Amino acid sequence: MKKNTPTKLSNKSKMNYDLDLLQDMYKKMLLIRRFEEKAGQLYGMGQIGGFCHLYIGQEAVVVGIQSAQIEGDSVVTSYRDHGHMIACDMDPKGVMAELTGREDGYSKGKGGSMHMFSREKGFFGGHGIVAAQVPIGAGLAFAHKYNGNKNVCITYFGDGAANQGQVYESYNIASLWQLPVIFVIENNKYGMGTSVNRSSAGDNLSDRGKAYGIKSEIVDGMDIIAVREAAISAIEYCRLGKGPYILEMKTYRYRGHSMSDPAKYRTRDEVEQIRKTSDPIENIKVLLSKMGVVDKVLKNIDVEIKSIIADAAKFAQESPEPSASELYTDITIN
Repeated sequence: MKKNTPTKLSNKSKMNYDLDLLQDMYKKMLLIRRFEEKAGQLYGMGQIGGFCHLYIGQEAVVVGIQSAQIEGDSVVTSYRDHGHMIACDMDPKGVMAELTGREDGYSKGKGGSMHMFSREKGFFGGHGIVAAQVPIGAGLAFAHKYNGNKNVCITYFGDGAANQGQVYESYNIASLWQLPVIFVIENNKYGMGTSVNRSSAGDNLSDRGKAYGIKSEIVDGMDIIAVREAAISAIEYCRLGKGPYILEMKTYRYRGHSMSDPAKYRTRDEVEQIRKTSDPIENIKVLLSKMGVVDKVLKNIDVEIKSIIADAAKFAQESPEPSASELYTDITIN
């Protein structure tokens, strides 16, 4: 797969950005980063079971897009989902409790890392089957159109899922029926352990939407301002009833595919180079400093976030395990 030039904003444009908004996005990205770091620690301690896929490195994608959403919009994603939950303002305590399989988790401890939901927050789940969430996203968008509420569905999937057939069935029906769905490809360059260059033909994954007449854009997913600006345009396009839109976010994950992945398919130097030059949190931190936000304020934000995460971990550890009777709730028996 050939290299390309994602959408970027000039430094001058960034310096004119709303300072309060930038600080809010910085806080949310940092909250996701610290949450995921703590989740990794708890997994290593045996307090989180099953699979656990961390979002570290990709925070700018979900926070930038969420900043352009309005109440009533819906979100559906895959198994690398904790960051999406927090960006949707789901309580870190409830998310962490679910990860640890506790009664106070969002799915009462029965869903774990990959399967928790919040209808109240418009979050319709992480989904463990690769690309299974994409047709669900098209269905949610159909509901928005049917109800005439002008809302959109943000449907996230990765570069690995982009090779699955149901993605293209969803593209077809979304374009045919002009559904208000934004397909967000989080291209973090590796589908499990396989580089996108080895698994995907063509120049860009977003180009595949052209066959269905779907408009698309390639975005620097490590630059939160570029993400937000692209999201604003795409969401407005969908709200106007023009049909679906594809945003291919060029991003990167620092950890392995899951906690059990040693990530030997790439070098340590590759990861460190991305951290050094493109880290979304460090880059916005530098921008805030240039805009006059003093180090003390940034340090206080970090202290505040660490306290929130410590409280979430404590809450999860003290929450009781679900009773055996919980096995029979939230199911349909014919």
